[in-house]
Amino acid sequence: MSEILAILVFPGGLFLLAGGMMYEWADRKLIARLQNRVGPRWFQPLADVVKLLVKEEVIPSGVSTFLFVVLPIVALAGALTSALYVPLAGLAPTFSFSGDLIVALYLLSLLTLCTGLAGSNTTDSFSLVGATRTLTQLFSYEAPFLVALLGPAIAAGSWQISEVNAYAQSHWMAFLQPVGFVVALIGLLGKLELPPFDSPEAETEIVAGAMTEYSGRGLALFYLGRKVELMVGLTLVASFYLGGLNNPLEFVLKTLVLLLGMSVLQSLMARLRIDQVVGLWWRYGALLVLGQWLVLMLIGGFTS
Repeated sequence: MSEILAILVFPGGLFLLAGGMMYEWADRKLIARLQNRVGPRWFQPLADVVKLLVKEEVIPSGVSTFLFVVLPIVALAGALTSALYVPLAGLAPTFSFSGDLIVALYLLSLLTLCTGLAGSNTTDSFSLVGATRTLTQLFSYEAPFLVALLGPAIAAGSWQISEVNAYAQSHWMAFLQPVGFVVALIGLLGKLELPPFDSPEAETEIVAGAMTEYSGRGLALFYLGRKVELMVGLTLVASFYLGGLNNPLEFVLKTLVLLLGMSVLQSLMARLRIDQVVGLWWRYGALLVLGQWLVLMLIGGFTS
């Protein structure tokens, strides 16, 4: 019974959905204040989701109805499942096993893959362009983000998130592996398609990208999946690079510090073209982290 409550209510399920919406509100509010705007009120993300859920879901002609309906569900399910293996709220993961880091990272990629497939499933030109950009950008940030998170795992000598989190409590990886920390933070922006990596859904160019044909429940589920992924991604980076997560207070403080850094980057940088993302980030992001690995191995950093 306790495991069911942990999955459905706290620290998973309802807590994760509510937390994801609150972190999205905090991100929008911080960006607004940095741009000298007021920003939304605290309940705006919830109001947006409720509005979409009560709207009619229009299924366009010429699409696979099964894929059109199922893909948003799979995207949200993947994000929610990945949260089972991370120390949400600074508590021990609901489930933990050797190698769960790789499983969690693959589950976090499901949202992007489902978004790309959703755009490819329609005949709309904007959706197809958005899907192409989404899948192209996936290959650009996924490898650097993965390699950046593997750095602390190699230092801890484990692929289990709980063990890496325990190791990080006495090793602030943000100082020991600063390049990996920066790459992980920027890679998280890419996973969430936040500025400056928002070319897959650039409103001024391709309306809403792969999501152009979606409305109602389907669009709401995709948005919820992204909110959940924001919270899970912040938890992973904080637990690996900011001295681990031991309690709810640490969780809130450290994840909000990361969110502030992401908000500053979003405010300072203009949107990158998709060729710039592929040419610059893929080429130099992964190489910088691999170079850091080499330096650490040469100076014995992985055995400290």
